[in-house]
Amino acid sequence: MKVGLGSKVSFGVIGVSFVVIFFVVYKKKKKMSELLGKAKNYVNEKVANMPKPEASVFGVNFVRIGKDGVEYLAKVNVSNPYNVPLPICEIKYSLKSDGREIASGVIPDPGSLKANVTTMLDVPVKVAHSILVSLIRDIGRDWDIDYQLDLGLIIDLPVVGNITIPVSQKGEIKLPTLKDLFTGSSNTASATTTGATTNNAAT
Repeated sequence: MKVGLGSKVSFGVIGVSFVVIFFVVYKKKKKMSELLGKAKNYVNEKVANMPKPEASVFGVNFVRIGKDGVEYLAKVNVSNPYNVPLPICEIKYSLKSDGREIASGVIPDPGSLKANVTTMLDVPVKVAHSILVSLIRDIGRDWDIDYQLDLGLIIDLPVVGNITIPVSQKGEIKLPTLKDLFTGSSNTASATTTGATTNNAAT
């Protein structure tokens, strides 16, 4: 079957039109992608410059000996620069000694930060009995051990959403004495701090 000149012209016009439409759509998508990229960068820059809560570890103290292990209590100061309370979604902790992790855990829904003030948070850290026995065997008569406490406070920031406030502290902490093993608690065992650092918040 022969195709007439008119049909060839029609097919040619359709082909050219398709190319033009494709090019226009491609340019619009590219322009939209560029605009979205600029908007994303603008938002990220604004978020980076927003005031954020800051945290530092005030101290770590031995609390008691329970059936599940030895419990320490970390006191954490967290400042809230906003005039509204900020919910804390969870707190993650990791306690290490000599590069070895001796305790870790997650504290869900620990409360909220009061507006425009510094809130003191209690972060319980539990060390298993088996780990404690191993530490005592390794240190001998010296009941002091070096430690590193890493915390991650996940906070719900207005508009931005969840951000993580990382805190890291190194110091020296006392292990429970034989007297503590019988009484189950102590008012004297505490940790000394060599420095607490608050890193920049991460989204």
